[in-house]
Amino acid sequence: MKRYLYLVFLLVVAAGAFLAGSWYSHRQPDAGSDSKERRVLYYVDPMNPVHASDKPGIAPCGMPMEPVYADGGSSPGQSNEMAGMPPGTVRIGGDWQQLFGVKVATVEKKAMPQTIRILGRVAVDETRIYRINAATDGWIKKRLPVTTGSLVRKDELLATFYAPEFFSAMKAYLYGLRSLERFQKSGTETKEQLESTDANIENYRNALRNLGMTEHQLDEIRQSRQGGEHVEIRAPAAGFVQTRNITLGERFQKGTELYRIADLKHVWILADIFENEEKFIKPGAIARVFLIHRNAALTATVSNIIPQFDPVSRTLNVRLDVDNPNFVLKPDMFVDVDFPVSYPPAVTAPIDAIIDSGLRNTVFVDLGNGFFEPRKVETGWRSGDRVEIINGLSPGERIVVSGGFLIDSESRMKAASAGIDLLSTDPICGYSVNKNQARAEGRTSAYRGKTYYFFSDKCKESFEKDPDQALSSPPRAQSLAPATPDDGTRHD
Repeated sequence: MKRYLYLVFLLVVAAGAFLAGSWYSHRQPDAGSDSKERRVLYYVDPMNPVHASDKPGIAPCGMPMEPVYADGGSSPGQSNEMAGMPPGTVRIGGDWQQLFGVKVATVEKKAMPQTIRILGRVAVDETRIYRINAATDGWIKKRLPVTTGSLVRKDELLATFYAPEFFSAMKAYLYGLRSLERFQKSGTETKEQLESTDANIENYRNALRNLGMTEHQLDEIRQSRQGGEHVEIRAPAAGFVQTRNITLGERFQKGTELYRIADLKHVWILADIFENEEKFIKPGAIARVFLIHRNAALTATVSNIIPQFDPVSRTLNVRLDVDNPNFVLKPDMFVDVDFPVSYPPAVTAPIDAIIDSGLRNTVFVDLGNGFFEPRKVETGWRSGDRVEIINGLSPGERIVVSGGFLIDSESRMKAASAGIDLLSTDPICGYSVNKNQARAEGRTSAYRGKTYYFFSDKCKESFEKDPDQALSSPPRAQSLAPATPDDGTRHD
């Protein structure tokens, strides 16, 4: 029995030794492989790449620290294809791209016809407002059922009033008319006498007109040769009554506004535009006016841009003229105003392609073979679903327009493990440089208490020849950088 147990113990020990040797042989790289030639920069926690150390060991998560190599790999078995790629570059296979919903589009530079849509407010055309003011003191004797908001016709009777000042002027007017009539019947008056009588009649007529009598009533008196006690108030033009300040029997004073009538066949639309939009909207420009909650559109013309800047809203006021058929536009109604404009040729990208962190705008450039590079860009105007790219992209490059946020998550993890938070800008070549990698390869230089990091040895040598000149001049970019075709490296 003891012998049997001893044999079982030997078999278990042998099996354990075999398994341990097999595991060790898989963990150790082949002596003839390229892994021994790869230089380790530092070690990172596999569960939290931000936690790094210059020595191997056990991470806080309990797992072994993983090495980060100078060629960009994070494990001995990783391909060297990442070597030379810009920091944060990730590789995503076709299956994962499909799962992420990744879509790419080619960057183009072209003119972009766009539409600027702003909110407008309908206003009465100031040149079509008619105010009926009292030219003398009087009393309202009759009023018709015309109230605020009523549509009136031209020369429609609105009210009548009594004023003593009219009697003397009216008697003189009637006397002149009757005298002219007698002269014409007798035929004895000379031409000069007739012309003098006509001139006197016109003076009497002007006196009544200045007191507030309408042309309609003056013509009636001329035809009937009879005057009345009351003076008529008639509408000077067709339109809507905006104000009515009369009451039956009310006494009014000279200068009182009795009625205000607005002609709404033609109205204004007032809209506010921002400073950067003024160059696209000029007097004479055509716009489309859309009525909110109505399936209707009208054509308007920019008549004026009021040269007064609103410091609160930071806008300029634009005035448009528009015909108002069937009075569909009411004063103070809100409408949408569309200005068709054409921006000059520019590099643009879909707004969904921009990942805005609050501090920088990033797009992902498709480098081919599943590699995606995070690229910082500067943006300009935005119109609709597109945004202008001022710097960072060139026509012909392909960028991610869908699924970018998932790629961004992968890139941030990759960037953290590669030490992208420790980036520095080469003062000579202008490239972003990983401090740890530059330090490991000896591409650093200390000057006046500050350490500078370089993309290549040539950049470092150029800096050390004349540091003051190098720091006072803009980077020379590719002139000193080594040629690395198709590696995705780019001036930031």
